[in-house]
Amino acid sequence: MSYRDTPYFSVGRATDLSGFDRTLYRALEILPGFLSIGTIVMTVVLSYYSPRFAALFIIIFDLYWFFKTIYLSIHLRYNWKRMKYMLALDWDPLLANLKYDHITHVVILPFFNEAEELVEKSIISLLQAQWDAKNIIIVLAGEEKAGDTASDIALKMKSKYGSQFAHFLCTVHPKEVPGEMPGKGSNISYAAEQVRLQVFDVQKIAYTNILVSAFDIDTVVYPNYFKCLTWNFLTVPNPHKTSFQPVPIYNNNIWEAPAFSRVVAMSATFWQMIQQERPERLATFSSHAVSFEALYRVGYWQKNMVSEDSRIFWNLFVANDGDYSVVPMAYPVSMDANLAGSFWSTMLSVYKQQRRWSWGVENVPYVILACIKNKAIPLGKKIRAVLTQLEGFWSLATNPIMIFLLGWLPIALGGRLFRTTILSYNLPVITSYIMYFSMIGLVVSAMVSFSFLPPRPTSYKKRDTLYMAIQWVLIPLTITVFGAIPALEAQTRLLLGKYMGFWVTPKHREPPRK
Repeated sequence: MSYRDTPYFSVGRATDLSGFDRTLYRALEILPGFLSIGTIVMTVVLSYYSPRFAALFIIIFDLYWFFKTIYLSIHLRYNWKRMKYMLALDWDPLLANLKYDHITHVVILPFFNEAEELVEKSIISLLQAQWDAKNIIIVLAGEEKAGDTASDIALKMKSKYGSQFAHFLCTVHPKEVPGEMPGKGSNISYAAEQVRLQVFDVQKIAYTNILVSAFDIDTVVYPNYFKCLTWNFLTVPNPHKTSFQPVPIYNNNIWEAPAFSRVVAMSATFWQMIQQERPERLATFSSHAVSFEALYRVGYWQKNMVSEDSRIFWNLFVANDGDYSVVPMAYPVSMDANLAGSFWSTMLSVYKQQRRWSWGVENVPYVILACIKNKAIPLGKKIRAVLTQLEGFWSLATNPIMIFLLGWLPIALGGRLFRTTILSYNLPVITSYIMYFSMIGLVVSAMVSFSFLPPRPTSYKKRDTLYMAIQWVLIPLTITVFGAIPALEAQTRLLLGKYMGFWVTPKHREPPRK
């Protein structure tokens, strides 16, 4: 029996298992939160009982963050240059040396109650791409629970644009299916099976010749997306043991979004760009592509969890005994920055989105259990996978708090004796200088962000462009309030067994300024 046939392969949470395996998985769910909360609590306790040691620890930690910032900024710059090169590249000569007429592209667009304008913009971008639309299959994947309005939008899109594509399917994912969690994973899995039954098997299309792009409904492709994806698929050594990840740039509505939402959105883009330069750490994220052959062998995306975009990578990783990877395409797709109906509702929406992304910590117990149970995965790959996951979520939840909030604790809690020491006097000075130098990364971020800005709408003034630069002073606030805190909440929920469900990010668009 292969690993994918075991109950561990599709486990979503500890309650899906029984006996010792359930106890083990529950302990692994506790681990990330224990490490993150333990680090913060330890710093507070040491600041009171051993302020000298705590001060030294904080200085060492700040130095670590300083060098890490330099390291990450270098990766960001390299990916920025690589992306600009990819956007300017003439792909036709590269594809001319390859046979690619047999490749069929499938684009799955899951939607719930988004506006017709937003759905239509994504579809139009696919028609405007430099690729024969008659070789693209669209699957507009709706939800039964969304009601008749969503169904009407889907049918209208099919009537308006369906004849221009090879096929245009409108699927409706049934509500309240036993064993499924309502959300993107269960929806696109249902959509993938429907297109298999209604198109692939009827027309005898080989699964090995099908590339599936699983997009969010607000995803807008750049002109050469399909050329870049096809070239990567045909040139990698093992295309059916590889996923393909473009860079998500949240700039569709960047001028309409408030400053803090823009900073959070661009920070997410920058992190994905950095990860593209470290492919050994890269997992699939929103709007990724994968061969249908690979998807079909693992039963598509998991239907019982929130983080399906990243879990599908780990499903494929363990199903192939560690012989699976992600190719960083260094080619962008555009998506929406978070924008709700008002300033405060946007703040809440940003927080909830970041908490949902941070709920990717649910992959940690899955990865560790898979590495324990699947003996065929090489030991080196097991160690790297586990440490990468643990360090990533630990850093997300602790680093901003350690840097910006806890640096003064030894002085505040260390007592009068410690406050008379030279170390006490120099602690804020040293940490401040380290942080000032670390701000060099903000300059790099601001420069890169300007290259992603769409043209300023005529209704906006030149000073709005200036605000786009000034907004980066918000980064200490945003990475704490919209980074560390939602990450800590997600890890605490997992620690306590208070599991999260799927939350749909509102896709609001402001009317044009007059």
